[in-house]
Amino acid sequence: MQIVETSNEGLKRAYTVTIKATDIAAKIDGEVSKIAPQVRMPGFRPGKVPANLVKKMHGPALHQEALNTSVREALDKVIADNALRPAMQPQIALGEGYEEGKDAELTVSLEVLPTIAAPAVDGIKLEKLVVPVSDAEVDEQVARLAEGSKSFVDAKKGKKAENGDQLIIDFVGKLDGVEFEGGSATDAALELGAGRFIPGFEEQLVGVKDGEEKTITVTFPADYPAENLKGKDATFDITVKAVKVPGETKIDDEFAKNLGLESLEQLKGLLRGQLEQESAGLTRTQMKRALLDLLAADHDFDVPPSMVEAEFQQIWAQLQQEAQNEADPAAALKEIEDEKEDYRTIAVRRVRLGLLLSEIGQANGVEVTQQEMQMLVTQAAQQYRVEDRQRFVEFIQQDPLAAAQLRAPLYEDKVVDFLFDKAEVTEREVTREELQAAIEADEAAPAPAKAKKAPAKKAAKKDEAAAEEKPAKKEAKPKAEKAEKADAPAKKAPAKKAAAKK
Repeated sequence: MQIVETSNEGLKRAYTVTIKATDIAAKIDGEVSKIAPQVRMPGFRPGKVPANLVKKMHGPALHQEALNTSVREALDKVIADNALRPAMQPQIALGEGYEEGKDAELTVSLEVLPTIAAPAVDGIKLEKLVVPVSDAEVDEQVARLAEGSKSFVDAKKGKKAENGDQLIIDFVGKLDGVEFEGGSATDAALELGAGRFIPGFEEQLVGVKDGEEKTITVTFPADYPAENLKGKDATFDITVKAVKVPGETKIDDEFAKNLGLESLEQLKGLLRGQLEQESAGLTRTQMKRALLDLLAADHDFDVPPSMVEAEFQQIWAQLQQEAQNEADPAAALKEIEDEKEDYRTIAVRRVRLGLLLSEIGQANGVEVTQQEMQMLVTQAAQQYRVEDRQRFVEFIQQDPLAAAQLRAPLYEDKVVDFLFDKAEVTEREVTREELQAAIEADEAAPAPAKAKKAPAKKAAKKDEAAAEEKPAKKEAKPKAEKAEKADAPAKKAPAKKAAAKK
């Protein structure tokens, strides 16, 4: 086997590999000797079929298997002999005109991971913004629960309905005097002022009485989901069957017992725990953002273009999907198109941070245990149908790339926790509003020149379930910042080995 380096520029490498025809033939002969004892052919005793006849029967399959094995071995040798760390799956091409009996000429192209000096992990200084949970906040949560579970009782005869009251109504919706599908209901409960019906519907029922009949006219919003109703004027014939007023909800042990708990004190304890957990999540997000900004500002190195492109495509697909859900998809798509280069910059930053965290983790012995990995696989399998879960588990076990992608978020969190433990952390008590403002200010602030963030423009929805600990916020998040997902590092995975392609 002959290996010649043909290109070494930046992180890109290219090689030509010559696999001797005699080596491929030897592999074919080896396969023949393995399968010959099992071959059955009329006129020959079992296991006594001549090798030349075995080759004739199974020649193409044996040759392809030998060729693929030779290619895998060649790729392994290229990587080992040159001490390469592939960033993504190498590209392998078999020379044109190859046929059995000739030497196989391969071209191998790949990008390698950059050499990163193990960053110093001492001397990091971080400020931890802590939000203490007050009794007043707990009481407010209890009150909200009570508000959400309120009941209604019949109002006095002749009472005019007010905001906060509940109506029991029958209604029939019509377009140009003709009933439309989905526009009618019987015994519908409607709380006035709750804003659950289209604009103008509830407002026109303030002041109605039990037994009253009324026709109202409303205009469906321009972004209403049903195409046949968007922006259309419609009438609703309404019959008021009952007017109800809120019943008194007493906050006591009995209220807690109705929720399945033992006492009001236990309810308050659970709510306090939830608030503390939410605050801890916000605090971690703030600290993680600060840590990643420090790392990004202090490290600048080339990153593999293929990894950047893969990260960018993931960001871009998410943005395009969200744009399709906007009221004006065309305008939303145009806006993200105008910011396309900003998203590429974000992809570069995420890849760089991912490689940096990986290097820190490896240099300091951070790892995901086998037990933790098994738990990850089990949890991920739950999203599939019962009959497909075992297939998913087997897929993860057989595909190193898929396993690495599943492992990456947990690994990065463990590296972040390691850095938190090493950092000099000072605590400062703040309100929840101040903590939220600090996170949003960090999102909107320009990133260091080495890792520029995209400018804040149009607001977008948030992905609160992201592994990067995206916090819920009062204000909508700029799209460019959302794509960055709290500067989530790109997920690094080992390259898979490729079979030869003709």
